[in-house]
Amino acid sequence: MRKRPAVAAAAALAGALSFLAAAPAQAAEYHSALKIRGVQYDAPGRDSNRCSSGNTQQEYLTIKNYSSSGTINLKGYVVKDATGNRFTFTASHYLQPGDYVKLRGGHGTDSDRYNVVYRDNCNFLWNNDRDTVYLYKPSGSRSDVHSYTKSGSDSDGDGYIRYHR
Repeated sequence: MRKRPAVAAAAALAGALSFLAAAPAQAAEYHSALKIRGVQYDAPGRDSNRCSSGNTQQEYLTIKNYSSSGTINLKGYVVKDATGNRFTFTASHYLQPGDYVKLRGGHGTDSDRYNVVYRDNCNFLWNNDRDTVYLYKPSGSRSDVHSYTKSGSDSDGDGYIRYHR
């Protein structure tokens, strides 16, 4: 009788291990504490990338530290879209556990106190119809990735998509 529970346990373990081995490579990025919380891919109002009067600052990406204990320095992290547009955090910005930062378009003063970093570029980064948002660690490994479509991902049509709570 003791052999059956051991055999069943071994079979269950083997099944679990085969499931993990078959999991897509994309699932690995979720082991990172730093994740994309959401993206305001379509800035409110009529799109205008004029630095003086445009609305690129209203387009942003929220990145959050989901760790319960570790502080993360954003220096060296890279944000990219599907076509290769990119932004690299060149300065140190520390995210305490549970803290977040909004990466905004346009020009402004970066502030850890107000949780904001500006791309210093008035061009829009995210496409209004569909795109993929990539977040890479300084080592080059992927920290998080999400794709969206306006029609399939934004059920309330407000231009904002939340990925992690």
